[in-house]
Amino acid sequence: MKRIDELREAIDRVDDQLVMSLAERRKLIHKILEEKAGDKSLRSIRREQELLARLITEGKKAGLDAHFVTRVFHEVIDDSLRAQELELLQEPNGPANASIRVAYQGIEGAYSQLAAQKFFSKELDRTELVGYPVFDDAVQAVKEKKVNYAVLPIENTTAGSINQVYDLLSRVSLAIVGEEVLRVDHCLLGLKEVPLLTIRRVLSHPQALSQCSRFLARLENCQSESFSDTAAAVRKVKEDQNLSQAAIASEDAGRKHGLKVLERNLADQRENYTRFLVIAQDPIQVDQRIPCKTSLVMATSHEEGALLRALNSLHLHKLNMTKLESRPRAGMPFQYLFYVDFEGNLIDGNVQQAMEELRGETMFLRILGSYPMQARPRTAPPPASYVTAARQSKTPSDRPAAAIASYKLASRGSRSRDTTIDVRGVSIGGPDFVVIAGPCAVESREQILSCARQVREVGAHILRGGCFKPRTSPYSFQGLGYEGLELLVEAGQEYDLPIITEVLSPSDIKAVAEVSDILQIGARNMQNFALLKAAGQSSRPVMLKRGMMAKIDEFLHAAEYILAQGNQQVILCERGIRTFETSTRNTLDLGAIPILKRLTHLPIVVDPSHAAGQRELVTPLALAAHAVGPHGMMVEIHPKPENALSDGPQALEFPDFIELMETIYGS
Repeated sequence: MKRIDELREAIDRVDDQLVMSLAERRKLIHKILEEKAGDKSLRSIRREQELLARLITEGKKAGLDAHFVTRVFHEVIDDSLRAQELELLQEPNGPANASIRVAYQGIEGAYSQLAAQKFFSKELDRTELVGYPVFDDAVQAVKEKKVNYAVLPIENTTAGSINQVYDLLSRVSLAIVGEEVLRVDHCLLGLKEVPLLTIRRVLSHPQALSQCSRFLARLENCQSESFSDTAAAVRKVKEDQNLSQAAIASEDAGRKHGLKVLERNLADQRENYTRFLVIAQDPIQVDQRIPCKTSLVMATSHEEGALLRALNSLHLHKLNMTKLESRPRAGMPFQYLFYVDFEGNLIDGNVQQAMEELRGETMFLRILGSYPMQARPRTAPPPASYVTAARQSKTPSDRPAAAIASYKLASRGSRSRDTTIDVRGVSIGGPDFVVIAGPCAVESREQILSCARQVREVGAHILRGGCFKPRTSPYSFQGLGYEGLELLVEAGQEYDLPIITEVLSPSDIKAVAEVSDILQIGARNMQNFALLKAAGQSSRPVMLKRGMMAKIDEFLHAAEYILAQGNQQVILCERGIRTFETSTRNTLDLGAIPILKRLTHLPIVVDPSHAAGQRELVTPLALAAHAVGPHGMMVEIHPKPENALSDGPQALEFPDFIELMETIYGS
């Protein structure tokens, strides 16, 4: 025990040094802010990329993995930017040292209170949070100067917009001065740890009930009941002392009222976030160096093209619109108010000019406020973060329009510009070369986490893993199914990687699309038209693999089935075709890449693993594929290929994968 105590004291000293170093870093950040007063931006992405590259290298020498170093780096950068923004904001939360009163809807433990605590975290020692029964009361408290601010939920990534708050914004003359995005982790809370089958009544806010609809549907003989807020539902369960009742709320609310967590992660979507607005009586002026968002509400004339002309005012000034919401206009049947968010600061001359033009195209326009954006782009780790930035698209921008082919939606005749698909910050189809890697099949938690860590470590972008396996023989390993999907999702979340997995049946599309970032349709299913149509009705990007005996026009016609259903996010994958040659599993048709780039605007990736079938051939084929200019590639890796349950002979060992990445990115 004495030795353990000594080691703990040593750890404490190291932790103290870390805290002091972070404090010293923040002081230096403030000095830099004073020195670069004339700069137009608070950050230098190139400087951050160079710094991260150096820290990862030094971290590896000291035994730290790249993912850990990157996560720490991101937190430090976020803190530095936030500290600089707070210093530049003109009294964003009231005069210095003055007390702050903040209204929210609900009681202690409600998500709105948690969002208010997060937003005002720097001033919590002088902030009083006041709960009100309904949104209107919280807003009225701001109008009557009973409080300085109100924090109101405006949209949720699962349940959508909170219409009542949108309607409030149009009726009151208050200003939006900030936003906060809160991760929502719904829990089922009860008096004691009882079996779920004994629960007969679940209480919560209507939005929370909507966000957990699939979980509630699984509870037999159980009724849902709406409450004013999630924390009030928790209080009701506590007061009634009925073991058959439970509430859906945050774990924090359950802790405050002494309830037990019966189940976690109830939301239909794992990535469940609510965006809150902070409103005050007066608008704030935000320094131009702080990335800003502006919100407005407008009404256009009830005639053809009126909304398009209004929104074109933003387009002409290159202002990125992030939100468009419509609500019925009171007293005017079937006419609407439009709520618009865009990236830009009202004090910027370009934005002011856009607003003047917008006034000329609208019947009503009110600026709700300019305020700091909470979401900040995070510097990606090397090599892809900066080595690939110099790589230019191989498709000339002045290419003459192609004739409309029978696959008209996939043809360049319908869209001359290349399609780019954003997958959680990874852009497929742009100038950057995207690498997708992972095992052929998800076999165990340890295996997929090991692969995910390796993908993150070497700077690849997307994690692949087969959960449902279409095998030639019915006696081969068929995959872990939904159990494997859970493991793949966990690995993606642990290492902050988008995931891709194959779907085999139209009936699986909906469930898989709820958790997988990309749906893959394999070569054997390239002409499974029912599956193609079902994928086309999904909102997820779809990677379509070329069939083993498919001609290029058949490949594009298969893509057309997906596009025709409305889903324009199709990625083509060349993975080799069957020829008379038997020395490889398939013949990689590299000539198809420039042909496809001439015929279609869709992104193209190459899978050398399925073409080669042999580990020693994968890297040469991958490098050859890279040379002909696809937008990315997908390779199979495995920690122990000799023990793989599926396609082990073609899976790269980790050292081979590292060597391939170093060659591709020139590191």
